[in-house]
Amino acid sequence: MIKKLDQMLDVLKGSEKVVLSVAAAHDEEVLLAIKSAAQMDIIVPILVGQEQKIRQIAEEIKFDLDGIKIIDKETIEECAETAVKLVSSKEADFVMKGLLDTSVILKAVLNKEWGLRTDSLLSHVMIYEVGFYHKLLVLTDGGMNIAPDYDQKVKILKNAIKATEPLGLDNIKVAALAAKEKVNPKMQATVDAKALEDACKQGEFGDNVIVEGPLAFDLAVSEEACKIKGFKTEVGGDVDIMLMPTIEVGNGIGKSFTYAAGAKSAGIIMGAKAPIVLVSRADSHESKLYSIAYGAIVAAHKK
Repeated sequence: MIKKLDQMLDVLKGSEKVVLSVAAAHDEEVLLAIKSAAQMDIIVPILVGQEQKIRQIAEEIKFDLDGIKIIDKETIEECAETAVKLVSSKEADFVMKGLLDTSVILKAVLNKEWGLRTDSLLSHVMIYEVGFYHKLLVLTDGGMNIAPDYDQKVKILKNAIKATEPLGLDNIKVAALAAKEKVNPKMQATVDAKALEDACKQGEFGDNVIVEGPLAFDLAVSEEACKIKGFKTEVGGDVDIMLMPTIEVGNGIGKSFTYAAGAKSAGIIMGAKAPIVLVSRADSHESKLYSIAYGAIVAAHKK
């Protein structure tokens, strides 16, 4: 079982390498992350972008490109299309956004002819290593879906389960978050959370998944809080996935982990035929590397 983000790097070092296609790789921050991942021997990169610029940046950051495939493309649209086609043609196992807007790479991913579209919903999955918690915490969705309805939450949760299975858990424990533990028809989050719990009991999410909801944040992460409140639970204080009611809740909790609790993190987009690594320029170099590793772990698990 993977309990620390660094363990992902160790697991990948001893496994068959997965291939990462990078869309618009002509960016120093992106190439620094790819350099680290390649030097650690956890991925095989294919760099799609302006070749002259890629080589210039690589020389400046002392990144040896010997043996690394570069596909010269000028526009960001060409970069996105080529990088995605590498995955759909199975020449690469997953894709990473480089120096282009998220909307451009997602448009390519969702292309009906050669993209990576499925019948699922694209959703953001973040994994956190937080000092106060005894294992990794998966949070979804704090980055894409604004106010998902029940059916969308089912798809978001299934995506998160697929992104959590490679961590090697025997059982996956899910908390469907809300502001209170009792169902209140005026609070849609509580209604949806209870419906998700009931669906889980009927086998919607698989035999090795336990969903409880509605659950407040304190009960999700603290066994002591459950004891104090006399709350009977199978997942409280030991959750693996926290399903967010809205994007604001997910965004707020995630950034609190990062900026107030000093958490390490990694993030990917699920719901396509392969993981999509979307990193922000504000992300630390470490976080970018972990996101690549997380995408590689999930991509390897799908093979």
